[in-house]
Amino acid sequence: MTSDNRFPSPFDIEAPEGAQGWEQLYNWYHLFGEDRREQDEQRFWFQDRLHHPEVLHPYDEIQCECWWQALGAFNTRVFAMPPAFGVDQRVLNGYLYVTPVPAPPEDLAARAELFGRRAGYYYENWDSIYAEWKTKVLACLDRITKISFEPLPDIEPESVVFERTGQSSGYRMIRDFSDLVQTMYETYQYHFELLNVGYAAYLTFFQFVRERFPDISDQTISRMVGGLRVDLYRPDDELKRLAREAEQLGIGDVLLEGTDPASVFAALDATDEGRQWRTDWDKTKDPWFLINTDPGHPGASHVHPTWIDEPAIPLATVKEYVRRLRAGEQIDRDTAGVLAERDRISGEYRELLDPADRTAFDQIVELARTVFAYIEEHVLYIEHWMWATFWAKSKDLSRALTAMGALDDPEDMFFLRRTEVAETLYDVVAAWSVGGTPRGANYWRPIVEQRRGIYEKLRAQPPVLAMGPPPAEINEPFTVMLWGITTASVSEWLAQRRTTDQGEKVTVLRGVAGSPGVAEGPARVVRTVGELLTVQAGDILVCPATSPSWSTVFGQVAATVSDVGGIMSHTAIVCREYGLPAVVGAGNAVATIRDGQRIRVDGDTGVVTILD
Repeated sequence: MTSDNRFPSPFDIEAPEGAQGWEQLYNWYHLFGEDRREQDEQRFWFQDRLHHPEVLHPYDEIQCECWWQALGAFNTRVFAMPPAFGVDQRVLNGYLYVTPVPAPPEDLAARAELFGRRAGYYYENWDSIYAEWKTKVLACLDRITKISFEPLPDIEPESVVFERTGQSSGYRMIRDFSDLVQTMYETYQYHFELLNVGYAAYLTFFQFVRERFPDISDQTISRMVGGLRVDLYRPDDELKRLAREAEQLGIGDVLLEGTDPASVFAALDATDEGRQWRTDWDKTKDPWFLINTDPGHPGASHVHPTWIDEPAIPLATVKEYVRRLRAGEQIDRDTAGVLAERDRISGEYRELLDPADRTAFDQIVELARTVFAYIEEHVLYIEHWMWATFWAKSKDLSRALTAMGALDDPEDMFFLRRTEVAETLYDVVAAWSVGGTPRGANYWRPIVEQRRGIYEKLRAQPPVLAMGPPPAEINEPFTVMLWGITTASVSEWLAQRRTTDQGEKVTVLRGVAGSPGVAEGPARVVRTVGELLTVQAGDILVCPATSPSWSTVFGQVAATVSDVGGIMSHTAIVCREYGLPAVVGAGNAVATIRDGQRIRVDGDTGVVTILD
């Protein structure tokens, strides 16, 4: 069922050739089904390219489940967000689709009263609650860091007897896997303990200013809360510091002349100054290089390495900073300038307000600035540190299972669902316990082989952008502020679809005005962090979305265009901090714009024009 005014039904989307039966890869509750057809066919679904732009591995479904439940519970049941419940999820052809669930109109008044009292308590005590929050999350990080998965011993050490441990290694292995997964679920409770009330505070500020100044731009409002000083920028700051230290020690040429990390580090180890720099590099790695490189949500998949896994990524950035230092360029963000501009803009608009509104403005802008730090900073603690550690421990487990004969290859484990991994673990522990042979490898071998083939077929076909009827109004804060999915952007997607269906070329893309300014230049289409090395000074970055692992490119590009993202997305926030024009949530920029095409990015209006 399609028309000019709606997207295709999810029940009309067929599986790619050779991928029939893909449903077995995912949990049944994540799938569209005839029993929910009447409901789901009337909902607007969009592919979550911001967090999960790639086909999901079965094991990696854990990541989706973590935020699905937590976001919904804190929106719907804990804080009673007035306009919306949670964000529902479905998997179709391996891609994740989401839809905001509106609260019943008759409940809005009661929910608003509850939300005002509950969120108000958090706002009044934000600093102390945030400090407690960090303690809770870092405790979770410490807990999973201490988990160790190794092949089970032939004979238990004597300490089990003489220290009266009373537990076998096999039991602890089963327990530790359960704790690993459960700790990630717990972490996501904390993730959404603060995130949506933070977005709500910013949205309230946004609406307050917009009601009094209807013609004000989104970026102007956003610039009133800029000038972040948060740990999220610390990894990039550490790379800049290492570049300066390399020049001070006189080993900058060694970095620039090396062709790969191994040759660079070997050359550095040959001199006292080089060894001193290497020591600093190694100390800096943990935790500041524990940065995921996913093209979407940091840590959303096990397949993407961290900076620690791929030192070529941070090393290339250090080299670039050395080159720019030698050219006499300023490599630091102009935080002082952003703060000065923030105070100028907010001061000018404050003066235009009625005296009765100024007190409310002062309170609401201060709250928005307070919660804004968390909105960016939590990404480092959870999306990077927690998920990087979780995936590393999961890979340790997959190697241990393989060594014990439960799997043929460590990667096989990631084609099993979470509960299937638990079954496999029990099988191998039971066999170890009785001196038998685990059944896992023989049982899973044909299943994994089939799933791997299906997975590759799913990857070969891009997902549909959206499905179902566009809603009359989109007002769920998370959807608007982070994804950039608004009533206007959905209308633009429909217009683009009509244009391409008629065989016409798309020459103008409209998205969210993420960061002010206008720039022209050659497009550099980048889909993964590994392709960032192709970016040249003055290019315009065109990408699905960015994450903190991309932060080092913002010192080179002239502007940024992303397929997804809202005014509070990472791309928009960082571009404002770096003073770069940005259009986010442009829909199909990566698929429409060719590498090297000259384009104009108007970050004031949210318009991208293809000039060639």
